[in-house]
Amino acid sequence: MQEVKTTRAYRIEGMDCAEEVATLKSALKDVPGIAELRFDVLNGKMTVLCAPAGCEEDDIVVAVGSTGMRAIPWQKKADTHELSLWQRKGRVVLTAASGLFTGAGLVLHWSLHGSLLNALSGGSRGAAFPAGVSMLYALGIITGAWFVIPKAISAARRLRPDMNLLMTVAVIGAVAIGEWFEAAAIAFLFSLSLVLESWSVGRARHAISKLMDLSPTRARYISPDHGEIIEGSVEDVPCGVTVLVRPGEKVPLDGIVTKGETSINQAPITGESLPVGKGEGDEVFAGTINEEGAFEFRCTKVASDSTLARIIHMVEEAQSRRATSEQWVERFARYYTPAMMLLALCIAILPPVFGGSWSEWFYQALVMLVIACPCALVISTPVSIVAGLASAARAGVLIKGGVFLELPAKLRALALDKTGTLTYGMPEVQSIHALNGHTEEEVLSRAAALESESGHPIARAILREAGRRGIVAPGADGLRDIQGRGAEAQINGKRYWIGSHRFMHEKGAETPDIHALAVSIEDAAHTLVALGSESHICALIGISDRVRETAAESVRAMRQAGIEHVVMLTGDNQATAAAIAKVTGITEYQAEMLPEDKVAAVEALVGKYGYVAMIGDGVNDAPAMAVSSLGIAMGAAGTDAAIETADIALMSDDLSRIPWLIRHSRRVMHVIQQNIGFALGIKALFMVLALAGVATLWMAIVADMGASLLVIANALRLLRSAPCK
Repeated sequence: MQEVKTTRAYRIEGMDCAEEVATLKSALKDVPGIAELRFDVLNGKMTVLCAPAGCEEDDIVVAVGSTGMRAIPWQKKADTHELSLWQRKGRVVLTAASGLFTGAGLVLHWSLHGSLLNALSGGSRGAAFPAGVSMLYALGIITGAWFVIPKAISAARRLRPDMNLLMTVAVIGAVAIGEWFEAAAIAFLFSLSLVLESWSVGRARHAISKLMDLSPTRARYISPDHGEIIEGSVEDVPCGVTVLVRPGEKVPLDGIVTKGETSINQAPITGESLPVGKGEGDEVFAGTINEEGAFEFRCTKVASDSTLARIIHMVEEAQSRRATSEQWVERFARYYTPAMMLLALCIAILPPVFGGSWSEWFYQALVMLVIACPCALVISTPVSIVAGLASAARAGVLIKGGVFLELPAKLRALALDKTGTLTYGMPEVQSIHALNGHTEEEVLSRAAALESESGHPIARAILREAGRRGIVAPGADGLRDIQGRGAEAQINGKRYWIGSHRFMHEKGAETPDIHALAVSIEDAAHTLVALGSESHICALIGISDRVRETAAESVRAMRQAGIEHVVMLTGDNQATAAAIAKVTGITEYQAEMLPEDKVAAVEALVGKYGYVAMIGDGVNDAPAMAVSSLGIAMGAAGTDAAIETADIALMSDDLSRIPWLIRHSRRVMHVIQQNIGFALGIKALFMVLALAGVATLWMAIVADMGASLLVIANALRLLRSAPCK
């Protein structure tokens, strides 16, 4: 029997970047009973998976507290108004106070000294400061470093230098040599940079949290027991009941329209701004907006399993799947910070040993500590990734993690399924050829019975045709699905089967006349479905699908975006595949493929091109998605298996989102590269200036804060990235 792990979740006050995550991991590594830690920086959430023996909450809270941060048990519906004013605004208030005290000290020093430049430079080095000026600067230091010092002490205790320790040492060093103004400036500007960092994460968090606001909280439905209309929480609505929606209301749950006609704004789910007409039999999604008529629908999913709930859950989970660039920055910062402290120590000691001024080189060592702060570097990548994820979610492209946001930029080949991907996945019965004395009605009733439990588009086409003709399917006993081929069952005591041309050939019941008829159906670009019994072929059914209007243009745009190879993989016959390939402009295709054939084809592409995406919508596409470099599901019409397996879901079922996604991924990567290059470039420049003896502490901290501001602003530009409608 498998042992069950318990889970605890906490909101972590003060966790805004990857460096703080590393600090928490270090502090919690020795807490007994912890099996795994997961972090969601965007929501300030830490999840602890406890070993079967369990872990003590007090131990976790104390360990987090030792880092200068605070752990509060997570409440699912907790929001900002549940936090105290100090918890929400304390850092901003102290930062503002630090700025006021520092500014007041500078003004007082200027008025007493008579020279602004002399006051900015701290007066003559080593000269005593007026008592009032020193007091104001001291208050500026205390208020600015209030949230920094506990983290710095924790870092020193654990012998794990971080940016908080760097800044604290720089402030103490500046005070020690009498540079009160520069010490206060460091404390204030570093505190300000942390506020800006928190704000930038909050901006990205807000972009994601808008998804949460889409979820309706109430629903009106007809009681299955008494027939009365009940209004209650969406969580209490049982699956299968009839739900009522008025004009202008949000659809509260997923379901199928049973009465009425309307138009629905599906932008919250698919990213498409144009309303979509809905009538009986059409699917509706929770969170979409009913624009016109009142209608009723049968609820098909409970609130926790709706499409919107799954999107929200996947976006939340996405933040724990960190991009390669994020992981690189974290590893780099782990070694970079102690290396910079060692370099600063060498600068403070070695030149004076060989005749330099101890005070001058100690000052330059402090400059080195300030400019070495990895704040801009650490924040640049996660904010870029989260902004990219949020922008994609608004465009109807659900990306399940930063690592999958980076991959589209590297793609060289794309494999596409046909049904539901290049086509609408809504095929219709075009012809029924009843054989061996059977009638069309007999054929349809038995075909409907065999396909009654299948979710495949071809099966749904047969069921729709039977429904249109008023044909009721008989019961099917021992129904067995044969994946990729067809199905078998007992109907009225006799065994029947249904399946593809290939399945019919395997059954050995194909005569020359039936083969000729089958070929003629396939030559007309129809999918062939054969129905047979143990003794003969009962009928051949021709079914065809409609190619998406955007398919051909999307394939062209994929090539223009740099995709070298586009191939269609389908279980359909050669003739149908050839016809679809011709219409869409795809030059290579493989037909009559079983799920294992698609897996082999994708593996071959990966071996040849390296980075390959598989795009599909069905259960039979899920294995191929799993072996590809990047699995992309058609989310609106796709099966749960395909969406769960995929790394990215196109909630609008619009293939034009693929070339947009590739370009969007490249934009994100360019922004990350720009941010990392700029942050490191600024630091390298000031390190050279420090070694040359011309940099000052306040110049270094202004440059560091400026770098943080610029990388944040550059990253947040990605929130404006959206596909053309």
